[in-house]
Amino acid sequence: MLLQYIFKRILLMIPTLLVTSALIFTVINLPEGDYFETLAAEMQAQGEKADLSRIEFLKQEYGFDKPPVERYFRWVTGLLQGDMGYSFEYQRPVREIVGDRLLLTMMVSFVTIIFTWVVAFPIGIYSATHQYSWGDYGLTFLGLIGLAVPHFLLALVFMYAANIWFGTSIGGLVDPQYLNQPMSWAKFRSVLEHLWIPVIIIGAGGTAGMIRAVRANLLDELQKQYFVTARAKGLPPGKALRKYPLRMSLNFFVSDIGDILPSIVSGAEIVAIVLSLQTTGPLLIRALQAQDMYLAGSFLMFLSFLTVIGVLISDIALAILDPRIRLQGTATK
Repeated sequence: MLLQYIFKRILLMIPTLLVTSALIFTVINLPEGDYFETLAAEMQAQGEKADLSRIEFLKQEYGFDKPPVERYFRWVTGLLQGDMGYSFEYQRPVREIVGDRLLLTMMVSFVTIIFTWVVAFPIGIYSATHQYSWGDYGLTFLGLIGLAVPHFLLALVFMYAANIWFGTSIGGLVDPQYLNQPMSWAKFRSVLEHLWIPVIIIGAGGTAGMIRAVRANLLDELQKQYFVTARAKGLPPGKALRKYPLRMSLNFFVSDIGDILPSIVSGAEIVAIVLSLQTTGPLLIRALQAQDMYLAGSFLMFLSFLTVIGVLISDIALAILDPRIRLQGTATK
């Protein structure tokens, strides 16, 4: 039954991705004009003379003189063949541009996720098992602060404090001499030295939210009859907690895998801009601003693909974790 379910879900992913690609293409092309017209307008605004004949040649070369439907199918066909297109802004293939920043983005996001789990789960469990204690109130207050303060504002506070108190800059992910250099052991060590600041800033909000979610879900399980019965029969508190309530309270975490996978690649865009991080988030924002269709569209499609894969993984994991979840939607008596 599980294999049949997986096969059906994979078949359903195909029309989902097709509809998503059409929506992405439509939204990116909603603003008037295209990259070449934007480029000509920027050159004229700066007092430079735009080579209109070359711009017209590039339009024809990349099919921008064709109807939107034809351009869409040309783009989708290239994606199916592994061709993510060419970035007009950076004058390089999209695959090369994304590849330069993808490793750093994944490192930041992966360490942030680990930091969030390591901090949030023990605190959430403590708050649920010590409800209405001073520790619960204090941790709840810190969690609310983490949820209320925007990431970019926290980044500005960290940068100001580092500059005033220590006279140093905490921007960037590597030392200046390693910028635009291939990954090496020295560059990797430089990344590790700079990594902890963006991890704390980006992870603050996610940690606070997960603490509240763990606490709420675990409290709900602790009030159910099976746990009360287990405690009444003399089962030790720790064993009773680990046996079922903690396991059942993790459902929300497993169901969140669909959001975790694309977040590993996209990263925190605004924080990356404030801290001058060499990740893919600012790259995507710049591509959208410049109407660099192939860069923005291919990157968004990659995130969409990771999302549907993450949802599939989370559904399968939920079915394995919680026997109450059935793979078939038929009613039972």
